[in-house]
Amino acid sequence: MNKNMGNNDRIIRTLVAVVAAVLIVTGVVKGVLAIVLGVAAVIFVATSAVSFCPIYAVFGMSTCKVPAKEKQPLS
Repeated sequence: MNKNMGNNDRIIRTLVAVVAAVLIVTGVVKGVLAIVLGVAAVIFVATSAVSFCPIYAVFGMSTCKVPAKEKQPLS
């Protein structure tokens, strides 16, 4: 499992998860929407912790910065 999430992506996901948690805890969001947001928040925190997003892997995406030695020269 290779990392495919950059730092900015991880920070944004964590902030979204925190906002969702605050909305749920304060009662602003209730019912089914609260459950959906809670599950999404847990998934965001988990993927941020391991720097791997399975959906990115399926589509061959990555938000990690490519190290300078692996960059292709502009032709």
